[in-house]
Amino acid sequence: MADNVENIILEHLRNLRAGQDRIETGLKDVRQRLTGVESGIAGLRRDNISTQEDVYRQQTVIDAIQDRLQRIEKRLELS
Repeated sequence: MADNVENIILEHLRNLRAGQDRIETGLKDVRQRLTGVESGIAGLRRDNISTQEDVYRQQTVIDAIQDRLQRIEKRLELS
């Protein structure tokens, strides 16, 4: 009887260990996927910053063109 109880306990411990191994394997997969998501978000942030810089540069050029146009209109007495 004691051997039977001991075998049942060992079987339960093996099942618990196997379940824990499956959880750890799944957790590794989740961590890898999370790293990929974090990398993707970092890339999007870089792209967003780059786009904002482009918009600021374009606005500077537009402002300069606007100033030149106003000076030309003033010189030609169009305004």
